[in-house]
Amino acid sequence: MPACLPFGLNLSKRAGALRQGWSFDRLRMSGDGKTVSGHGVAACALILGLISSTTHAADDKKPAAPKAALSVVVTTPQRADLPLRVRANGNIAAWQEASIGTEANGLRLADVKVNVGDVVKRGQVLATFAPATVQAEVAQNKAAVAEAEATLAEAAANAQRARGLKETGALSESVINQYMTAERTAQARLESQRALSQMQQLRLGQTQVLAPDAGVISSRSATVGAVLPAGQELFRMIRQGRLEWRAEVAATDMASLKPGMPVRITPVEGALIAGKVRIVAPTVDPQTRNGLVYVDLPAPGPARAGMFARGEFEIGSGFGLTLPQSAVTVRDGFSYVLRVGADSKVTQAKVAVGRRVGDRIEITGGLDATSRVVAAGGGFLADGDTVRVVDAASAIK
Repeated sequence: MPACLPFGLNLSKRAGALRQGWSFDRLRMSGDGKTVSGHGVAACALILGLISSTTHAADDKKPAAPKAALSVVVTTPQRADLPLRVRANGNIAAWQEASIGTEANGLRLADVKVNVGDVVKRGQVLATFAPATVQAEVAQNKAAVAEAEATLAEAAANAQRARGLKETGALSESVINQYMTAERTAQARLESQRALSQMQQLRLGQTQVLAPDAGVISSRSATVGAVLPAGQELFRMIRQGRLEWRAEVAATDMASLKPGMPVRITPVEGALIAGKVRIVAPTVDPQTRNGLVYVDLPAPGPARAGMFARGEFEIGSGFGLTLPQSAVTVRDGFSYVLRVGADSKVTQAKVAVGRRVGDRIEITGGLDATSRVVAAGGGFLADGDTVRVVDAASAIK
């Protein structure tokens, strides 16, 4: 290649020298000071032209902007007044359950008048025992009472005559005492027979099994024809049909719960039930560190004894930062949001979440109020992706 310019200049500088107007007659060969020939000058000009055009093409090339992975709508945490709630789990049980059994001993069960699920009133007959044996005993005892009354009347008359003869000395003191003792003995026997008669009357009344209170029959073990001993359970009854939710609450939350507080209870796959705190237990289980809170449920209602339910105690309200629930994604048990930077790149940020109200979720940590986050569709993006930010109206179109 002709030595068109001094060898101290590189190609770009030689091209610059040509653009600065160097005359061809000033271009000399290095070393000998001779003028370059006309053909050499032309060749040199051609080479320098190509170098100049190549340099301009290289200067015009710029790095291409990264392509957006997705068009997204961004949002920022909003401050909202949120209800303060204490969550708990527990079982639904009877407020009080009555065990109804037989008081009579050795009688045959003749009739059962109610079944499980029946609503009964106080004093209603639930079952009856065969009364024939007891009725015979009552009749026998009535005769014994009559006999005791006659014996007493005779003894009383004898004692009265003895008292009248006491002053005359016709009877000795010992005989008079015998008549008076016979009177008292007859009186005691009569009272004994009357007490026995009352007991037989009570036993006759026990042949009918009565409801001790109004309520709902929850179980039945009575079988017609069975001869049962005293104390055998026949029925179980939910008193007054009242149910309660026995919530297991952490010891740290029990201090904030008071009788009368409203409670929202949701049985498994059931409708929402409104309840009210009746009693907060004074003790805590030393193993679980949980205490029981008794919540009254409305009657009648959809709840059934034995159901498992979750609930929330409403203890007040407070302010907090919230985001749409669609902005929060859950991965491996943790909650994340995608924060959008000034360069339109997303950065995955781990956040702590709290209460949920409607379609909003509380952010309790990991994000400040000025952060811009992807409002929806975060599951389709990865950390470091570039996005195109659009407004909500454009996203709907």
